[in-house]
Amino acid sequence: MTTPPSDDTLLALPKAELHLHIEGTLEPDLAFELAGRNGVELPYASVEELAAQYDFSDLQSFLDLYYATMAVLRTEDDFAELTRRYLRTAAAQGVRHAELFFDPQAHVARGVPIEAVIDGIGGALAEAERDLGVSGGLILCFLRDQPVESADAVLTAALTRPERLLGVGLDSAEVGYPPELFAGVFARAKDAGLHAVAHAGEEGPPSYIVQALDLLGVERVDHGIRAAEDPELMARLAADGIPLTVCPLSNVRLRTVPDLSAHPLLRLDAAGVRVTVNSDDPAYFGGYVGDNYLAIRDALGVTAEQAERFARTSIDASFAPTARKAELQAAVDAWRS
Repeated sequence: MTTPPSDDTLLALPKAELHLHIEGTLEPDLAFELAGRNGVELPYASVEELAAQYDFSDLQSFLDLYYATMAVLRTEDDFAELTRRYLRTAAAQGVRHAELFFDPQAHVARGVPIEAVIDGIGGALAEAERDLGVSGGLILCFLRDQPVESADAVLTAALTRPERLLGVGLDSAEVGYPPELFAGVFARAKDAGLHAVAHAGEEGPPSYIVQALDLLGVERVDHGIRAAEDPELMARLAADGIPLTVCPLSNVRLRTVPDLSAHPLLRLDAAGVRVTVNSDDPAYFGGYVGDNYLAIRDALGVTAEQAERFARTSIDASFAPTARKAELQAAVDAWRS
């Protein structure tokens, strides 16, 4: 394929999504629906007024709204409905495997039982595998701006549902909260048989990526775009085959890059770094994963061949069983032909 891929071609490309915060799929209309159901008063008069708040100056301004709106999520059914809606949209944009981040500390602090969170999201994932052909699992993310003791406690609670969990991650406000703080809780998670990923090098410096690799033992780096500032680090990532879960539209919306044409995605790819394309918090950042593929085609000239490479990498970099990865790669073969 030498001509730019069409919208339909890119949306049909079978892909895995590896960087998706399920709370970040809370669209304004669902927020108001759940607020009404649960008797939660949002500080906005309408869906339109809430949507107008989605103009962020940085990561922290986004997080302030993100945590405020998730107050509407109260019950297992709420988390299941949130997940169902994401999965239907994602499946329509080519997602065949989804590894969903969730932030249990933000929910248990509001009195929501962690079992309701895990069972709601996990139950909807099981439905999607049956009804949509989308496989997946859950990655419990620790909030790095909360005490490490809180992360330890939530890991202990979540391990009552070990069959639901693929791994652990690290997210929320990055600057000032280096990965090294969480080395102990990551070691516990790995001892329990869980995979490890972490946000690093979004707003934080390249040294945070090094810490995530050396001190947390992560298998993937979430975001990781500031590796492009460090040639030695890029060479290491390429040599070790460490994937990055890059989120182009998110990076623009949170102003970690000035615009999409300046995004380092293709520089990382050209350096041999394994990159994947993801949506992060699509309700807030202007698009789901297929929309991100369309955006990088338009802004960076991404070709069908490059898009295929990103999709194949997303499958290989997933924590899906070997047989499932083979099925998904065969689906990409069929797309290519």
